[in-house]
Amino acid sequence: MQAIALTQLPISIHALNLMKSLRVREGTQDALDLAQMIESGLKIANAKALFGPATIEAREDTRVRVDGIWFNSRVLVRNLEEAERVFPFVVTCGVELDEWSQQFEDVLQSYWAEAIKEAVLRSAMGAFYAHLENTYQPGHVSTMSPGSLENWPISEQMALFQLLGNTGERIGVRLTDSMLMRPTKSVSGMVFERGESFASCELCPRVDCPNRRAPYDETLFERVYCPKAD
Repeated sequence: MQAIALTQLPISIHALNLMKSLRVREGTQDALDLAQMIESGLKIANAKALFGPATIEAREDTRVRVDGIWFNSRVLVRNLEEAERVFPFVVTCGVELDEWSQQFEDVLQSYWAEAIKEAVLRSAMGAFYAHLENTYQPGHVSTMSPGSLENWPISEQMALFQLLGNTGERIGVRLTDSMLMRPTKSVSGMVFERGESFASCELCPRVDCPNRRAPYDETLFERVYCPKAD
């Protein structure tokens, strides 16, 4: 596939909402300090994405081939039954903001810096989805990320990064030996067209997850993704 790099993704952070989420009261010195950090971070932030349209070439029971690369996941195969293409991607807050965050030695400021990077990443994801919609008009889409489910483990990052090409040189995102991304405030996965909405949260039993977007359905895997008996 021909991966496309997007740099300087448009970023927007609602400072008051971020303050509320961090339990910082308006009018306090902490509020002033946090506002200055947000301003400083946004000046240097350069959120990026690497993605591209890729063709689904073959499907088997537990794996699917995308532009010559095999991905192993029964859930992924099932979710791609109706799709002819997918959009592999990596989106990151950017190495610039990650390096900026490392200057803070104070525990509270370091915590705020991580929250700012997370907010930038969320905004960058929104900008990426908007670009995808405006450019390719994919219709109703869902997303899966390696490591979000036991059925698509984080080891699948290797295949995803192989498909995308040199993410390190193009947008500064590299894989560690344990398949984690650096900068840590990065997201990888596949966007795909699907008539029904899908969220990995529906298959994840983790309790009290702060990022949960849908309730856990304990019978969903058996109903939809288990192989049917002859």
